[in-house]
Amino acid sequence: MRVALDAQLTVGTATGIGEYVRGLAGALRARELDLVALREESLNPWRFDRRVLWDQFVLPRRARESGADLLHCASATVPRMTSLPFVVTVHDVAWLDVQTHAPAYARYYFGKFSLHGYRRAKRIVVDSEFSRGALLARLDGFDPSRVSVVYPGVAAEFVKLVRARGDGRTILSVGTIEPRKNLELLVRALAQLPGARLVAVGPHTPYALECTALAQRLGVADRLEMRGYVSREDLLALHASCAAVAVPSSYEGFGYAAAQALCAGVPCIVSDRTSLPEVSGGDAPIVGLDDLDAWCAQLAVALRGDLDASAASVRARSAQRFSWDAAADRMLAVYASALN
Repeated sequence: MRVALDAQLTVGTATGIGEYVRGLAGALRARELDLVALREESLNPWRFDRRVLWDQFVLPRRARESGADLLHCASATVPRMTSLPFVVTVHDVAWLDVQTHAPAYARYYFGKFSLHGYRRAKRIVVDSEFSRGALLARLDGFDPSRVSVVYPGVAAEFVKLVRARGDGRTILSVGTIEPRKNLELLVRALAQLPGARLVAVGPHTPYALECTALAQRLGVADRLEMRGYVSREDLLALHASCAAVAVPSSYEGFGYAAAQALCAGVPCIVSDRTSLPEVSGGDAPIVGLDDLDAWCAQLAVALRGDLDASAASVRARSAQRFSWDAAADRMLAVYASALN
């Protein structure tokens, strides 16, 4: 079979979904699948109007012209009209649940409009059991057998990362700086962790300004670094040397930051919400979302290096759980089921 893959979110600054598409494409090609990755460099996917133009007009035309048997909408948006049967990956339903800070038109398009389109999918893929349950709760009457969990893989660079003992001071936070990432909790923790520094990497939203202002009020602004989007090389260097990766999110459909840390052998601490306990799989401390004292206690343990040995011991198991080879095998089965 020939599969057309929506790869538009690999254009420009690729975040979690771009990482997902790149990894999946490589693993599927390694299985000798006839895969056509569709993208258009001239359309910035981070401009809403360009994204809609791609999703609704350019993508279905390109998919049809590619001669594909199946379209995989890997970025959670689907064309309203397409002549091809399609599979869609729904990474989460955050646009329906927690993205209240976003403009109303974006909430509608990525939320209710997309949800309506999912009903036309031959099969739906989700990143976690949490996301499967959250989606089915929104798709009343939809056949649960058509929704499959396929854990995303983690890139080989993290699995093969050479890591020494942590530097004893750096807390790393990875992901778009938006309210659901709960970065302010880590900023508050800095005030109780003398000598620690917080490095946050990922695209900024207005929430980043709130966190900066909070750091200034608490007198810890000199220990907060918001680096924005960083290169893969810099991201790997931070994982190699930091004391811990902290994921205090209130909502994650999967939690790439946690999976990458586990596969890299980096001590990781996660919140007790949504998919994070599932992704951690018992291999990382789980702390209550707003329990600042508990977060400070666990971070202090990590800063001392007391979690390094346990993080190294679960590394191989995590790499197996989040393997792109395993993800590709499961995805091929989904494709075959969709066409049958």
